[in-house]
Amino acid sequence: MTPEIILVLGVLVFAILLFIFEWVRVDVVGIIMMVILPLLGLVTPEQAISGLSSNAVVSIIAVIIIGAGLDKTGVMNSMARVILRFAGKSETRITTLISATVAVISGFMQNIGAAALFMPAAKRIGNQTGVPVGRILMPMGFCAIIGGCLTLVGSSPLILLNDLMVVGGKQYEPFGLFGVTPIGIVLIIAALIYFILFGKFILPTRSVDESSGPMSAVLSDTYSGVGSIFEIHIPENWKNSGPLRALELRPIFFCTVVAVSRNQGTEHFHAPDPDFELKPGDHIVVVGPETYAAKMAEKMEWGLQSELSSFAEELSPNNAGIMEGILTPRSEWVGETLKDIKLRNRFQVSPLAIFRGEKIFVSGLNDIVLETGDALLMHGRWEMFHMLKDRPDLVFTETVRGEVLREDKARTALLWLGLSLTLILIFHVQLSIALLAGALGMIITKVLTIDEAYNSVDWMTVFLLGGLIPLGMAFENTGAAKYIADSIMAALGTPQPVVLLTVIGILTSFFTLVASNVGATVLLVPLSMNMALGANVDPRLAALTVAVAASNTFVLPTHQVNALIMRPGGYKTVDYVKSGTGMTILYLIVMVAALVFLYGA
Repeated sequence: MTPEIILVLGVLVFAILLFIFEWVRVDVVGIIMMVILPLLGLVTPEQAISGLSSNAVVSIIAVIIIGAGLDKTGVMNSMARVILRFAGKSETRITTLISATVAVISGFMQNIGAAALFMPAAKRIGNQTGVPVGRILMPMGFCAIIGGCLTLVGSSPLILLNDLMVVGGKQYEPFGLFGVTPIGIVLIIAALIYFILFGKFILPTRSVDESSGPMSAVLSDTYSGVGSIFEIHIPENWKNSGPLRALELRPIFFCTVVAVSRNQGTEHFHAPDPDFELKPGDHIVVVGPETYAAKMAEKMEWGLQSELSSFAEELSPNNAGIMEGILTPRSEWVGETLKDIKLRNRFQVSPLAIFRGEKIFVSGLNDIVLETGDALLMHGRWEMFHMLKDRPDLVFTETVRGEVLREDKARTALLWLGLSLTLILIFHVQLSIALLAGALGMIITKVLTIDEAYNSVDWMTVFLLGGLIPLGMAFENTGAAKYIADSIMAALGTPQPVVLLTVIGILTSFFTLVASNVGATVLLVPLSMNMALGANVDPRLAALTVAVAASNTFVLPTHQVNALIMRPGGYKTVDYVKSGTGMTILYLIVMVAALVFLYGA
């Protein structure tokens, strides 16, 4: 063992400790690697920063921009609708359906691309259903990695496999496009069952930065009595039809009607004014305390529903919520009442409260003369708040969520995605270039502005991967990878086929965690094939074991998919250890069993 090997192993241990104890953020770990590796002479300065321009990192940047374009045009909204139609609000069904879909797509395009494209839809679904996005993204990410084993073009190690199967000048029979599919299917099924059975124990429950309710935590502290959002059905035999003003729902029950659905959902009315007349058969959405909403429904002989149905998507946290706006000195509303400015009719938002001085007004809002500095609490769709944001009347106390979608650009966005996939699958253009072409096309055709494209990229992921790639190079430059592999292979002697394949799988899994999966494949395929020949095992199966085991990387956020979902899912390194340890062991067991029973090892 040379001093260089000892040194690189020391750097590896240091990096792992930084990941586990989180003394610094994970992207800072990547930057530390970029600095200390060349200073120690383990990589050249050019290699140290080459990760930032690598195919993997550039591909991630481009595919995130493409995903942002699809999200901006409402394509991901449509995808989320389809998934929710089949999965409902069941966390298990949602997670299983998303994960299985991403896994299948990963079989035909790079797994990082499939994960990045589905991430906006997964976040929207989590936000709409109240399922923490962290409980969706990790199963999705793991299945995206495993899905690369469905075909021979699903992951870089499998793409390289046939070219590497040469021993002693002899080229072994190549695997076909679907030669690995049986193993991939079994692995995906095993992963889905793993999360169905153990997901509630191993997946994090902490929420990320997005609220699943109509009001943020900050506003909830101030306006704790405002309540939440409920849907109520007015039965067909209701006899008291009349305007909202006459029903006095706000003064008596502290509930504000913010939307009405009529004629079996064919007509939707937002922010109805006091003169709006309710009719039998209507579905109304109210904002108010749950106890008062229940009392109101009982008193009026209406039916309080357990969740939103008619407005499940339209008023979901993805598309609507509660905002607080402060009246500015330049506001034209100062000296006017809400009735005078026709807030509901002009902007389709419903006033819920006025905060002035130390007092919060929740009733008689229409007749209060507004003053500079008044805080106005309103419920409405995000697109309406974006419209108000651009006026001089209000300054919002929080960033307006949601965005104005460019739905007219949806076909254009899909066209550029299709172009990228065509370049990858048919013309075999390098992944990063093909995806950059799609991202650039979206910017040129105004699907996204260049600033929106820059803002969509998670730069933490970029620098994390940019720093880990030179660590893998250091492992190969110093001979540390070859030294460890040779030592283990020599210690095995002439093992049984199952033992040999298991050891090859474990060794590949380790190298994939600390170095690149491509580097592990290039190094271990020839070594494993030679060992297989000595043990009278089919060398093609040994090579296939390496290529499949190169996707067994779940314990640390070192794989680009794990790094991609880390921040959106609100994950810490310990979350990967907790969920990934069992997945790693299960992956090895299922992979070896599939090789033995399906391929006759």
